[in-house]
Amino acid sequence: MGKRIITQARGKGSHTYRVKKQAFKYKLKYPRNLEGEGTVIKLLDSAAHSAPLAKIKAGDQTFYMPAFKMMVEGQKIKFGGDKVEYGTITELKNIPIKTKIYNIESRPKDGGVFIKTGGNSAMVGKVIGNDVFVIMPSKKEKKFNGNCRAIIGVVAGAGRLDKPVIKAGKKFHMKKSKSKLWPRTSAVKMNAIDHPFGSGRAKNPKSKIAKRNAPPGRKVGLLRPRRTGYKR
Repeated sequence: MGKRIITQARGKGSHTYRVKKQAFKYKLKYPRNLEGEGTVIKLLDSAAHSAPLAKIKAGDQTFYMPAFKMMVEGQKIKFGGDKVEYGTITELKNIPIKTKIYNIESRPKDGGVFIKTGGNSAMVGKVIGNDVFVIMPSKKEKKFNGNCRAIIGVVAGAGRLDKPVIKAGKKFHMKKSKSKLWPRTSAVKMNAIDHPFGSGRAKNPKSKIAKRNAPPGRKVGLLRPRRTGYKR
């Protein structure tokens, strides 16, 4: 009987395949209300995020958000209103068309879900009633509620992919910090005990149809195909 394959081992959640809690100690969110302004106390690094984070103090509350390009410590961040300034946190219905934004909420008051990676930004496309259509980095248009909040600007950290990763060890630790498995070994290169496609006999995966409710590790190969075999 074979041992658990990588998919099963990761699903179990042992220490080998679990990211450190320390990486996610900073929770990104928005202030409770959109009034007044906040001050950038500190710019900091986070292992779980590709962009630098900013610690903002607004009255009696403190929150973290992805830093925008050209942000500096001590800078004032405005909340609400329709004034277009870098770093302003406001609702989508108040933002003019063709303005670059990031950290967009999926639903009002959920704290920000979309566009948070380094160097990324979206653009307000059009407004129809209370619906705001945003052009995402993939060039596709997505509809949002006009009451969803966003930050005006571009996420900092755009040059993180410019420098090549020279050493394999560095790449491994970069992936490890985010609980990503690297390098990924091909199934046919494994031993027969490690994967259903393992061993060097016939260097192609076995044509195998797994059941739809098969467990991880058994669900490999053709997953519920419409048809099999050559098309005649």
